[in-house]
Amino acid sequence: MSSAANCRRLAKVAWVVLAAAMPLARAQQAASSSGFRDVNLAQYRQHLDELDGVVGDCAAQLKLKTPPPANENACDPGRVGSDDRVAGLAGAGSEPREVRYDWLRSVLSAAGKKGSGAASVVLGAHASAKNKAPEANALLNDAHQRLRMDEQQAESPPAENPAYTEQRKSLDAILARSEYKGATEVSASDRFWEWLDNLLDNLKARLGAIGARVPWIGTLIELLLVAGALTTLIWLLVRLERNARVRLVPDVESTPGAPSAREWQLWLKEAEAEAAAGAWREAIHSVYWASISRLESGRLWPADRARTPREYLGLLGGSDPRKPTLTALTRSFERTWYGGREAAAADFNAAMHHAAELGVEAK
Repeated sequence: MSSAANCRRLAKVAWVVLAAAMPLARAQQAASSSGFRDVNLAQYRQHLDELDGVVGDCAAQLKLKTPPPANENACDPGRVGSDDRVAGLAGAGSEPREVRYDWLRSVLSAAGKKGSGAASVVLGAHASAKNKAPEANALLNDAHQRLRMDEQQAESPPAENPAYTEQRKSLDAILARSEYKGATEVSASDRFWEWLDNLLDNLKARLGAIGARVPWIGTLIELLLVAGALTTLIWLLVRLERNARVRLVPDVESTPGAPSAREWQLWLKEAEAEAAAGAWREAIHSVYWASISRLESGRLWPADRARTPREYLGLLGGSDPRKPTLTALTRSFERTWYGGREAAAADFNAAMHHAAELGVEAK
């Protein structure tokens, strides 16, 4: 199976949801049916005769050019009644065929308004060169012709298909030859795509039927699709903004004197040596700059030797998971280095713990 065919089938999955909004929205413009009723050919022909009479009554009402009496509107779409599920319409032994009359309900609704266009009803090419909507009388005449044609087809249903037993045997014998080996085999991929096609067709038909009964579902699906698209767009924009802030930093050489100009491992060794000598204040100082060098060497921000600890902290976005850890380490460093507070082993151990969370630890 070609890749183009696979793409078309995959696109069909998304299209079914979008296409569902079309029949659902159209269902809001015309009266919906009251369901199907099971009929035979005779009952179906009788129903067609009754519908032809409804069309005639509507045409007669239009000729009067007077408003119809209350509750006696001859063009009421409700006079169409239920749709038909006709047995034997396609021949003896065939499956029942569903016959819908939504088109006739739309014609009667437009004719009842007498002047409103019915461009969505496909009955004939009565539109002029200026694309004007068909007149009500023209639509009713087309409806009459269509009903008469349907009745003529119902009077002479197709004959039952003859049996082709012998021809089938001959064909099976030909396909059984070695040169045709594998010609009749269906791959698992083809069976899957056929199953998916049938599933989507059934889903589309069910959505159309639901739309005829519940018109507001079409609007709901449209709103959900728009909301989903906007949510996805906002999420993508937020991700792009975060990536631009954290990762999209020019790849330039370290500025002389910047923390990253000295490898963070050297800062860490110096901190360990100072801690061994009991110089806790100096050790915390080295641990802090080891962390800054570690982050800066990863191109988290451009190197700048004039930046203050608070400015380093402000470079991290509010949603960055490393910000609380760097905040705690910065406060500890400022209290001991700038605030003159005495430092102890516990303070150094806490600083080492924060640095390890930022990726600064001996290997």
